[in-house]
Amino acid sequence: MADNVTSLVDSLAAGRSLSADEYERLVTARTPQLADELAGRAREACERVYGDAVFTRALIEISNVCRNDCYYCGIRRSNRDCARYQMDAEQVMACAREGWRAGFRTFVLQGGESSILTDAWLGDLVRDLKASFPGCAVTLSVGERSRDSYRHLREAGADRYLLRHETATPAHYQQLHPAAMSFDTRMECLRNLRELGYAVGTGFMVGSPFQTPARIAADLKFIEHFKPEMCGIGPFVPHHGTPFTNEGAGTVDLTCYLLSLIRLMQPAMLLPATTALEALEPDGRERAIRAGANVVMPNVSPAMLQESYELYDRKPVSKKTAFQKRAELERKLAPLGRRLVVDRGDVAESSPKEDRRG
Repeated sequence: MADNVTSLVDSLAAGRSLSADEYERLVTARTPQLADELAGRAREACERVYGDAVFTRALIEISNVCRNDCYYCGIRRSNRDCARYQMDAEQVMACAREGWRAGFRTFVLQGGESSILTDAWLGDLVRDLKASFPGCAVTLSVGERSRDSYRHLREAGADRYLLRHETATPAHYQQLHPAAMSFDTRMECLRNLRELGYAVGTGFMVGSPFQTPARIAADLKFIEHFKPEMCGIGPFVPHHGTPFTNEGAGTVDLTCYLLSLIRLMQPAMLLPATTALEALEPDGRERAIRAGANVVMPNVSPAMLQESYELYDRKPVSKKTAFQKRAELERKLAPLGRRLVVDRGDVAESSPKEDRRG
């Protein structure tokens, strides 16, 4: 690495902070050699906190009904070709039972934003999951809701909430969303989740339309400041039913590079190897693990519904059971020196080997 780039990486690893301009310099300085160097340092940082453990979450896609019209999303309201569905509570519990038997201890309930997913229905579902699977963690990913809604679901027992910030640049946010959606509202939701005691996950798409190195740097600075417990970043992959159908996809290379930077920034952060990586390259998830990721989220939704929850083209769909998916992941991770653990996978608040620093 050039001396000035080496100095920036050393500063990030030591102080967990850079200026936005310095992050931009690191983004633009990316080379295969630098990416390999960062990946090695990111793996070491992850190992100091978590050892060789990789955590699993059982993803259950409960509904693809959505009131929003985000320009990048395949389940957007205006996509009339989307076959809409809403799982009932027993279907969700059946997926969770299979996942529990296979060794999953966290359930992620993901769905579009709609009036169908009421506070009462979701709250009852969360309570049933917590009662049926003692010690499990329940993560919700059902978009922007009121503070009272978030409070209700937290009191019902929800542990975590995933809500990508999408971009830390207001002008970019408006280029990705219709006028009815607001950057300020997204930020307010994230603040409310944090204040209500959720473990919060956020993130952004790598290579989204109108994204620039400066805007990526703003995302990194936001993550540094907000300190989410989890950060999900994955490559943008266009969907044929959106205004961005002809846009180019993001890359696995840049996504993995940014994962390494985030790992150095916050060694204890939970970083998933997202499904979108696998949509672009068969070994995309393994590459993310080598770059510092330590979470995988196999889809345990009914196979007949997985195709309908098509956020982007080429989304991987599998009819394998939860047991088979877990066994497959174990086989793929073993050569990387990593092992799946039967654990909720909570963020490490502190470690005898690594000071989280903030």
